[in-house]
Amino acid sequence: MWKGRVFAAICAGSLLLPTTSAAQIPQPVKGTTPTRPSQEAGATNLPVFEFHSGLWINLHHVLYQQARERLKLVSARQEAVPGDDFRLEGIEKLSPSEAAAWNQAVGFYGREFAERDLQFNSDLVILKNRLEEWETEPTLATSGLRPAVIQALEQAAPIYRARWWPEHDRANRTWIAAAAPLVREYGVDLSRQLAAVYQASWPSERIRVDVTVQANWAGAYTTLDPLRVTVSSTDPRNQGMAALEVLFHEASHGIATSVSEAIARECRLRNKPIPRDLWHALLFYTTGDVVKRAVKLPETCGGKLGDSYTPYAQRYGLYTRGWQNFQRLLERYWQPYLDGKVEFDSALARLVAAL
Repeated sequence: MWKGRVFAAICAGSLLLPTTSAAQIPQPVKGTTPTRPSQEAGATNLPVFEFHSGLWINLHHVLYQQARERLKLVSARQEAVPGDDFRLEGIEKLSPSEAAAWNQAVGFYGREFAERDLQFNSDLVILKNRLEEWETEPTLATSGLRPAVIQALEQAAPIYRARWWPEHDRANRTWIAAAAPLVREYGVDLSRQLAAVYQASWPSERIRVDVTVQANWAGAYTTLDPLRVTVSSTDPRNQGMAALEVLFHEASHGIATSVSEAIARECRLRNKPIPRDLWHALLFYTTGDVVKRAVKLPETCGGKLGDSYTPYAQRYGLYTRGWQNFQRLLERYWQPYLDGKVEFDSALARLVAAL
């Protein structure tokens, strides 16, 4: 059973992450290599995770969202899985000078970033990482970012700081205060179990989680090298006990390469096309199952005596939006592995054979 191999598995395996070439990094000024320590002042340190609520990264996501909204850019996936209907309250009350500065920053984001994906575009990933590292700095002047990026963020920052940041920071810290006890209670055990499932090592350092009022269309996303999670504090899908599953689902993106590699290998052996979303459905299924087994559902999270946790994919209908066949196959061929009845390779081989 994989539960019996948990401590061996957490000490074995490797985390294989993609690298980004210097030619793909247009933001930092040539000749500068600024760095910041991984743990910033004010971080909430917990087992497994390290939570942050920073002004620059929140402003970045708000400007991105505002730009996409003004350009009426809504992805098909966002329509399929509606999340938080985020709005900036009181934006119509900006003074003429504030409105001009804010609109210039939003316009810049519209031209430069709005049509790019926060999770997969290398420029936006590098920009996000740099803003996270500069979270305690009052200025981005020495950040190494392009002058135009610095100008857009710094002209919007005083307006954001005065009008919205106190409320957004409170929302982030309220979310952190609710999620932290769950991580303290279940974090170590869940990390060990998931590492054993994926036959990988959980990261030795705490995983940085940036809590923002607005994340992406899914409400949370993960970037690699380094492994970091961004999660929305206001998205209704991230509240209560679901916060725990969202955090560990996102973190699993960094240790589940064994799954995607095994699926690809089995598909090639059988001359089958590699299903685009099977690995992701498997991650949702696995985290949901592990969290459901582990947690006690308190009344404060909407539970009643005898209730059990409903996994995210079931709660929000992911299996009814194109993953129906995946759910059936996972229940039949992957669940026995989670129950400790078959081996990893055998479970994935049978799963792919049944596609």
